[in-house]
Amino acid sequence: MTAATVATGVALHTPDKDGGLVASSALQDLSSAIQRPDQVSRSSTRMDRQTLQALGDKQQAYDRELAQAERKRLRQIVTAALDRNVQRWTTTDLDLWTAADKDAEQSGELTEGKKVVVTGRSAEGRVEIVLDGKALWVTAGYLTDEKPIAAAAGLSMEPCPDPSVENGLTDGAVYVYRSVCHAFPQITSYGGWDNHGEHASGRALDIMTSDVELGNAIAEFLQSHAAELHLYDILWRQHIWTPERASEGWRAMSSRGSATANHYDHVHVAVY
Repeated sequence: MTAATVATGVALHTPDKDGGLVASSALQDLSSAIQRPDQVSRSSTRMDRQTLQALGDKQQAYDRELAQAERKRLRQIVTAALDRNVQRWTTTDLDLWTAADKDAEQSGELTEGKKVVVTGRSAEGRVEIVLDGKALWVTAGYLTDEKPIAAAAGLSMEPCPDPSVENGLTDGAVYVYRSVCHAFPQITSYGGWDNHGEHASGRALDIMTSDVELGNAIAEFLQSHAAELHLYDILWRQHIWTPERASEGWRAMSSRGSATANHYDHVHVAVY
């Protein structure tokens, strides 16, 4: 059955209000359409294109509004996070992601020790941060609220051959240990935490040597980096030096009864 036949049937059975004029008119229109199929086709095509164009325009307008709303929302999140200024530091190198979900795109990398601001949002094992004014996501569990120690020129935070020395030490004392062990690899024995004096707090380190020339070199190295290492004091050969009284130089100490107690066989250094 052709389209014309169907249309004719519809027209013949269409209720008319004017005594058959509707049906007659429809048949005349249909007859004309049947004689001009190319015009019907072109007209339909134009209508389809116009409809698709209109739908496309509406979709684009919707997408623009959605994108604008999302940008506004992200600006609000970033502004609020910057106002709170909750800072964190990375504890390792981290990939940056555009979102929390698995379809997110990688957007760069953060190096260890980088400072960021957190928004307080988390999802899918990631946390949201603000970096250079943008909201991005990183893997959770690798941000700390304590600023990590970064080695200054001539100092080091690279691990030493004997990591057991670091047990019980503060981060500052570990910094001293690693810097000395790399600057003076000939030193193989250290005293770290124990339950007496400054050592009980984990802030002190004993650098074991009886060699006067080597001990002097170590003491001078520590003095030259006292500010970066946040030193509290240095004890060596029954003398004390402190940054607060640096202008007085090395000050003599009373005897404590033995070579070890008087620091003749090691350089003692403590940090704040």
